[in-house]
Amino acid sequence: MSFKAFSNFMHNKWIWAGCLILLAYLSPYVIYGEDVHIRIHDNMDSNIVWYKVLAESGQIFSLKDVPLPYAIDGLPRSALPSAFDAALWLYVLFEPITAYTISQTIMRLAALFGMYLLLTRFVVKKETTPWITVGVSLAFAMLPYWPSGVLSIAGMPLALYVFLMIRQYRTKAPKHTWVLLCLIPFFANFVLSFVFFLAVIGVLWLIDRIRYKQWNWTFFAAIAIMTSLFLMKDYLLITSMFFDDSFTSHREELELSHNTFERSYELAWENFLYGHTHDEAIQAYIIIPIILFALWLALVKKRQPKWLYTLFLLNLVLSFWYAFWYWEGWQPLKENISVLNTFNFARIHFMDPPIWYIAFALALGIIWRFRKIGKLLVIAVIIWQCYMLFGLSEEFKYREVNTPTFKEFYSKELFTSIQEYIGEDPSDYRVVSVGLHPTIAQYNGFYTLDTYNNSFPLEYKHAFREVIAGELEKSPSLQNYFDTWGGRLYMYVAEHGKNYMFTKNRNEPIQDLAIDTTALKELGGEYVLSAVPIENARDIGLSLEETFTEQDSPWEIYLYYIM
Repeated sequence: MSFKAFSNFMHNKWIWAGCLILLAYLSPYVIYGEDVHIRIHDNMDSNIVWYKVLAESGQIFSLKDVPLPYAIDGLPRSALPSAFDAALWLYVLFEPITAYTISQTIMRLAALFGMYLLLTRFVVKKETTPWITVGVSLAFAMLPYWPSGVLSIAGMPLALYVFLMIRQYRTKAPKHTWVLLCLIPFFANFVLSFVFFLAVIGVLWLIDRIRYKQWNWTFFAAIAIMTSLFLMKDYLLITSMFFDDSFTSHREELELSHNTFERSYELAWENFLYGHTHDEAIQAYIIIPIILFALWLALVKKRQPKWLYTLFLLNLVLSFWYAFWYWEGWQPLKENISVLNTFNFARIHFMDPPIWYIAFALALGIIWRFRKIGKLLVIAVIIWQCYMLFGLSEEFKYREVNTPTFKEFYSKELFTSIQEYIGEDPSDYRVVSVGLHPTIAQYNGFYTLDTYNNSFPLEYKHAFREVIAGELEKSPSLQNYFDTWGGRLYMYVAEHGKNYMFTKNRNEPIQDLAIDTTALKELGGEYVLSAVPIENARDIGLSLEETFTEQDSPWEIYLYYIM
């Protein structure tokens, strides 16, 4: 990109308008600080704490898979992000909420500019209105992404732009494309999404080789560079998976293929229409109808929008692949080929959102050319989609459903008072949590025997199961959830099901808690932090020490000592 082109780009009033709207979207993080409402699932209950405890661990640069004592009395270092994860360093340099805000800003701006560059350079015609190029890019930037993914999904259009530029211009590709090529891996997740993205780019390179009868070695080198950077970034995960015979992950016992054919078929259409909680594209009510209308319009005009057909059908295929990966018919094969069990090939569906919005832009381009009514419809649709997505920002969405704010969720003052009451160094005793996420205790410096992580020793999972076996026997659904997946090593309560959020305004007592406190004590447990009273505490070897509450905290914590 020449300086003149860059200058023209930066003086584009439309993209600046998009930036201002995006900054307004991001403003609650700055305005409210720790009083902001953000996502709990796979966010405050996990990733934020993983970054925080690793930043404070002194083991960021460990070359070995050393145990981290803050969880399960020795969580493998490989279960947490790499030292080359850029988001980790935000938590090293800043307070968690500030790091989170910066991460959100990087993600949204990369999504906006990446999609804009991709659309204007490779997807739509040069004369296409900024209503489409900027409008679709802004909508893509405001999607309710899984927050800790950073560029795992939001950065795909930017990465695709980079690869297509290098594919076209080879050694003459602009310098900024090579810079971006090397930066993206440090903000994205290879296993989650980019392994599939790079596989698709590799197929594109191979197709070019067959079609044009020549080797595009510059394009190949770009693929190799990004892949190598991802492998370097995830060095601990790779060595623990393939070169460490002493570590057997709990993922060896995953049994994810449990859906019937009928349920898999239903799930395919659910994903096609509404997406997955980690990759929502909000496509059901506007994008899909608009694409179908554009296809009908093209048919009437006797045009063949091949790319629009292809992308629309591709997402349908990806949805069926995702859903049928969990079909019970796969299980015999997965039992004989371990990689099919330990690696989730269904995650290719994380490519859905970029595909939907590229198709959305193509569809709007067809409609825009249909008289004046087409232009008015495009403008109305863009405004409607952006307005809907703006209202799905974390602050608006989670305040509406009345979840705790960042400050309330972690309740530092409340848990500090518990530590002061115990009066020992937190590293000298171990706790578990009942009725609340164990990461709350971890965030506040407690060492926990329960946790939520992507990988941990299978042996520990078996030992922890002995503690909660009585409760699992009461609930077949919880037993299946723990035995076939088990990523949440929680103190499950049959009466609670999968609810781990019991506040002081909703803390009905547990009538009959069937846990094995002897097994818990053998693991090193000394205290139970319970968000609800336990009626049969003394019968199972628990002694109520004290009850803790704070005016600004949603929790009331009952501290039990394991006798």
